[in-house]
Amino acid sequence: MRYAYTLFTTCALLYIYITYSAHSTQKPFTNNNLQILSFMEMARSFVPLITVLCVTLLPLAAMAVGTPFHIEGCVYCDTCRFGFETIATKYISGARVKIVCKDRVTLKSEVVGKAVTGPDGRYKVAIKGDRQDQQCLAELVHSPMSRCHEADPGRSTATVILTRSNGAASTRHYANAMGFFRDQPLRGCASLRKLYLADGDERAI
Repeated sequence: MRYAYTLFTTCALLYIYITYSAHSTQKPFTNNNLQILSFMEMARSFVPLITVLCVTLLPLAAMAVGTPFHIEGCVYCDTCRFGFETIATKYISGARVKIVCKDRVTLKSEVVGKAVTGPDGRYKVAIKGDRQDQQCLAELVHSPMSRCHEADPGRSTATVILTRSNGAASTRHYANAMGFFRDQPLRGCASLRKLYLADGDERAI
């Protein structure tokens, strides 16, 4: 947002400059305004570039200030307790998720959004405001699925982008999938494990 304000200020100064230049050329030349005109002539070479920037970027900046971020992700049940998604994974409907941002200086955390997953385990949430350099995460809150309530420590959060200062043009971002562990692996997980082995080492998972 601060970049949009900077652009607004620059364009405003450009407008003042053009207005003053047009007005100054109509005045008689005196020692006082000759100095001013000399400075204005030196700055004149920057006018075309700044004009292009204002015409091109100002509408985009104005739109960006009021446009919310749209975060999408999904929540699953790790039925084999592997620590990642597999063909046996079940996606959770009705799981609750929250978006939390932490200030890197004060370390104060703030919940900026909440969402509930749909039938396919996916959630969508709109977040207003640019969080600048804050650290923002999607976090698991609750799973309604029977026997699948334990959050996987390695997949219980996902980083989300809630700033335009990193150069990202899109306001739609996708968070990594987050998961809960089933209390006990399903039957067949032992044989499924072999499909995900690394070099035949059964300790790989």
